[in-house]
Amino acid sequence: QVQLVESGGGLVQAGGSLRLSCAASGRTFINNAMGWFRQAPGKEREFVAAVTRNSYSTYYADSVKGRFTISRDNSKNTLYLQMNSLKPEDTAVYICAADGDVRRWSPPRASREYDYWGQGTQVTVSS
Repeated sequence: QVQLVESGGGLVQAGGSLRLSCAASGRTFINNAMGWFRQAPGKEREFVAAVTRNSYSTYYADSVKGRFTISRDNSKNTLYLQMNSLKPEDTAVYICAADGDVRRWSPPRASREYDYWGQGTQVTVSS
């Protein structure tokens, strides 16, 4: 069974950093795009960042551009999100996702473009 398991969340002060990991199992996603989404209480799930197969390209939401970096280690079938200069508004459950369509080359930004989802890891940024 395909599973995506996030880790690395926690409590951090504004301006601090966290590195999230998403370990995939059940199948390899080397040839698939992967991404990060987040959902704050009372808000809709929003796109954060995505990376294509073999890291050919990345895409970031404007709100995190310049502060967050998405990367992947294909040998470990793992996705990462380095978050720097964190702000209180970054507080949310961060969820990783994987695209099941190996034909897609552009970084998907919509939830509907992903087929597998993790349970999420809580990131709380205090002011």
